[in-house]
Amino acid sequence: MTIVGHILGFPRIGLHRELKYALEYYWDGKIKEDKLLEIGRTLRIRHWKQQKDSGIDWISVGDFAWYDHVLTTSLMLNNIPDRHRIGQENINLNTLFRISRGYSLDKKLIPPSEMKKWFNTNYHYIVPEFVPNQEFKLNWTQLFDEIDEALSLKYTVKPILLGPISYLWLGKIKGKKFDRLSLLPNLLSVYQEILDILLSKNIDWIQIDEPILVLELPLQWLNAYLSAYEQLHGKVKLLLTTYFDSIYHQLDIITRLKIDGLHVDLVSNPDNIPLLHARLPKHWTLSAGVVNGRNVWKTNLHDWFKKLYPLVGERSLWIGSSCSLLHSPIDLNTEIKLDKHIKEWFAFALQKCYEIKMLCAALNAENTSDATYEDTLSEYYISNNLRSYSSTIHNIQVKKRLEHIDEISYSRSSPYTTRVTLQHKKLNLPLFPTTTIGSFPQTEEIRKLRSRFKNNQINKEDYHLNIKNYIKKIIMEQEKLDLDILVHGEPERNDMVEYFGENLNGFIFTQNGWVQSYGSRCVKPPVIIGDISRSKPITIEWISYAQSLTNKPIKGILTGPVTIMSWSFPREDMQRKTIALQLALSIRDEVIDLEKSGIGIIQIDEPALREGLPLKRSDQKQYLEWAINVFRITVSSVKDDTQIHTHMCYSEFSDIIYAILALDADVISIEAARSDEKILKSIRHVIKNLNEIGPGIYDIHSPNKPTQNDLIRRINQLLKYIPEQRLWINPDCGLKTRSWPEIKHSLNNMVSAAKLLRKQFYSS
Repeated sequence: MTIVGHILGFPRIGLHRELKYALEYYWDGKIKEDKLLEIGRTLRIRHWKQQKDSGIDWISVGDFAWYDHVLTTSLMLNNIPDRHRIGQENINLNTLFRISRGYSLDKKLIPPSEMKKWFNTNYHYIVPEFVPNQEFKLNWTQLFDEIDEALSLKYTVKPILLGPISYLWLGKIKGKKFDRLSLLPNLLSVYQEILDILLSKNIDWIQIDEPILVLELPLQWLNAYLSAYEQLHGKVKLLLTTYFDSIYHQLDIITRLKIDGLHVDLVSNPDNIPLLHARLPKHWTLSAGVVNGRNVWKTNLHDWFKKLYPLVGERSLWIGSSCSLLHSPIDLNTEIKLDKHIKEWFAFALQKCYEIKMLCAALNAENTSDATYEDTLSEYYISNNLRSYSSTIHNIQVKKRLEHIDEISYSRSSPYTTRVTLQHKKLNLPLFPTTTIGSFPQTEEIRKLRSRFKNNQINKEDYHLNIKNYIKKIIMEQEKLDLDILVHGEPERNDMVEYFGENLNGFIFTQNGWVQSYGSRCVKPPVIIGDISRSKPITIEWISYAQSLTNKPIKGILTGPVTIMSWSFPREDMQRKTIALQLALSIRDEVIDLEKSGIGIIQIDEPALREGLPLKRSDQKQYLEWAINVFRITVSSVKDDTQIHTHMCYSEFSDIIYAILALDADVISIEAARSDEKILKSIRHVIKNLNEIGPGIYDIHSPNKPTQNDLIRRINQLLKYIPEQRLWINPDCGLKTRSWPEIKHSLNNMVSAAKLLRKQFYSS
């Protein structure tokens, strides 16, 4: 039996972020739809060829999306919220962008669908919406069109389809509550129709993604798998695909499913290959996800060879990525500025395809007693083995400081009830204090300035002078708007994680290591390669300068340790807890310096706190314990009258509400504007125990401009759950991606709404 290689998906944005720019040009009216479609087609053809040239046997089709693959599935199933339907209009790209962004080229303002983190990654998906007795039908033909494209180029095609049970689980009920599984029979009829069409195209295998099987699911959802795959089986071979965690707790159900193969993320749980082999039906194909799709380090192919070799000849075996390579940068060969010794440690998406090819070749070798193949695999990883001795990795001072971390208090010196009086007196805060989350527009002018400085085209003095001029403008605009708490606007920061990584020891940065976060939004995560420390202050100059320009309080913004770790590519030779503690000590030093420089409000952004939560509830307690301690270590040094804020976004807060309480932040702001009252309803039983909270009164990711009346209605909604003394008024996230005209309009209405309600409360 020949062992074949495949991947669970390929990055769609393009090596130079061609898809990002094409989407933004289209949204801005700079290109027409036919040009956008042409760019998408060019990217797909290039990516298929790259996979084939890299030695991949089955070419993945269906991983391309104009915004997000879950939204693509919704369109294929004709699941379009009524508010996004316009008369008898056929589903088109504008429909897709209305759902995801809130409006399209016609400029009609319609609330977008909710956006949510894709499991425990920094990728986001558009949440499907369900109503009682909803009917699905086959509509959007993107998958079939792309299969035809690939078949015309003579590729061996493996279509990718989000499975029906996971699709229902990942969606949300709108309006009256009902059992989502009641929609399954109708949904399955559409899936059967899809499989019939794929059969007519002579497709042999389908990758059907059921990632929720890694969760601890209710019994009725597990039972739904049995009936669903009984109906779907028999048309085309089904490779059931799971990722991001182990599925051993579900083997009793999985082994009873009518499928033809199973993909398992072995990176998440590598030690149970013999158990898998013993438990899975012998006629099933086992797809071994051994190449990490979520990190940039080389794979220890020789180690995997030894683990997988006993299965050779015993069953049908595929070698694959642990998950989609969507979460990986595309090509290491473009990184011409990386130190050559460090570069040898890494593998990006194309290199991961080569790794799969190498492992398949070794396992397929006729004479495996010949050491040639094993020697090749060992040589491939030798640079990573030597890494453990590198002075780049190890810092004795960091290790010594960690040894004494228990000498640091994990708690503030006084409880919130004492601190709040001191803070409000010092800051002179009104009812419903208004502020922003931190960032202001990153204009083309600012980006060019940073680029020129980075490329040594201007000197440090000129760069600092220009940045200070931008800060001055941002302060002036906030004072004109009459916000209560100001920020410096972060013009010096390219990215909330990358900026701190650039100023800490232990990180390296790529030129083209971009990955998609959502839609056209891409991020370039730094890579943590060694022990982390701070050599000098990072933000003091900019934030202190901002405070010198105004009598109003300036809020200093720092990215928190868990988020820096989660939104970087972390080390694989160290526990996440240890990495986070190293970061906590570094950010703690910055907090101390900010307070010494006279900054009375410090915000520690932790949007990734929920994202880092293990997928299985049984694993979550341990993570939350150390994540809470990491935050508390970061801020425990400050005085009682220094106000500590934190910000979180796109989270299921009900899962971690007690952890949020345990952070003991004075104020928490959350990104909840798209979630209606869902988040507040889910935590209403503990809101009285929260300190102060700013739930976000408008969605900054949508171009919709809220009116004053919209915002008053939103604030009144919030007051049903939050006492007025504890409610802060703010947008739901940073303003980096919005334009100045949009910001001025929205913030002016926000401040006016707060003042109006403040007046009503003071006079009542």
